[in-house]
Amino acid sequence: MVSVRPPAVAGMFYEANPKILGQEIDRMLEKATLKVAEGTITALIVPHAGYIYSGLTAAYAYKLLKNKPVQTIIIISPSHREYFNGISIFNGTAYRTPLGEIPIDENLRDQLIKNDKIIVSSAHGHEDEHAVEVQLPFLQKVQDNFKIVPIVMGDQKEEYCIHLGNKLAEALEGKQALIVASSDLSHYHSSDEANKLDQIVIDDLANFDQVQLSDDLNARRAEACGGGPIIATIHAAKLLGADHLEILHHCNSGDVTGERDAVVGYLSAAIIRKN
Repeated sequence: MVSVRPPAVAGMFYEANPKILGQEIDRMLEKATLKVAEGTITALIVPHAGYIYSGLTAAYAYKLLKNKPVQTIIIISPSHREYFNGISIFNGTAYRTPLGEIPIDENLRDQLIKNDKIIVSSAHGHEDEHAVEVQLPFLQKVQDNFKIVPIVMGDQKEEYCIHLGNKLAEALEGKQALIVASSDLSHYHSSDEANKLDQIVIDDLANFDQVQLSDDLNARRAEACGGGPIIATIHAAKLLGADHLEILHHCNSGDVTGERDAVVGYLSAAIIRKN
């Protein structure tokens, strides 16, 4: 077993040099503008593409965490490279990025996997997965002394999403914690078609309606590669008292490349419990 999960996509999805990486994230955070309702941030939805494409969109979400310390951050990711039945929490002690190591919250992991046949502690889905990893340098720039629970969904069936949401809500009650759902939106459509598909997801999110989102994704009226993580996150957040979702930023890869024939959509959002 690998105790510390090393970076797998540094130098590809984001800069491998720690100094340059830190400077790039700082620039994106500075460029992003704050616009969120008053209240406690319970969860974020963020994209997971290369920083050149979706980094600014992610920065709109992560900027909200500055000067708001969180003890544990749960990151829920789809599995892009490995199918497995169930949900996997990394079974080591830390994830490492060019900016340093982030310890796993082993107590919370143990609580989530206890007597559970769906959520297990394993390396399945973690070895090469980028959708957890790309969130970590941003978190390292806006938070200090935090732990993570990296979760990869090998199967995003609806019953697993609800199960994960229930377990997270139970485990996080009263804790200083945050959930991050890692997801991109539509893939490889024209920019016009992508915007139509993405708008369906945006409308469902703005209505804070994970049931309709699940229906739209299952019926292929919309696309989100991390739809399962989003649904699990909203379900958990509602159980934890969240009552509002605010869309922060939306774009697609064509906004960066200028190529509009086959784009990928990106969105960031904050889920809030009003005080």
